Amino acid sequence: MSAEIKPFVERRTQSRDLIHKLVDARTNMLSLYGKLAENHPFQKEEDLKNIGTLLQNFCNSLIDYTAEAHFHLYKHFADNSERRQSVKDVAEQIYSRITEITQTIVDFNDKYTQVTTSPEALEQDLSKLGEILADRIELEDQLINAFSDSNSAATA
Repeated sequence: MSAEIKPFVERRTQSRDLIHKLVDARTNMLSLYGKLAENHPFQKEEDLKNIGTLLQNFCNSLIDYTAEAHFHLYKHFADNSERRQSVKDVAEQIYSRITEITQTIVDFNDKYTQVTTSPEALEQDLSKLGEILADRIELEDQLINAFSDSNSAATA
């Protein structure tokens, strides 16, 4: 492989690896979200005690997923590691909303790290979080598609 092509291939491989890790973390988190949702409605304090471990596992997975995106994928842009303008443009368009959503995720985690809230609050908070996660996933998919489109154009 020529010296010029090798760094290009390594950058593309790194980008794909970042995306795969993000999608894996997201899939794990969504699986746990689904398991939590199966246990609703949360009506009694006993309901919270019964799902305590599951809720903690979900919170851990939620933070892992968020950190994967923040400290790996978005850091990739902050470090100016991305050279494709089309990808950078999408990242710039979505980053402020991703940051807002990240704060909501952190707030949820902080609130439910210790299960000391009402069942009704958990019901409402999970619903709100589900909507926010859907928004985040849609935004991330825009970035993933920009990576994919850019990779397709580069190899064509």
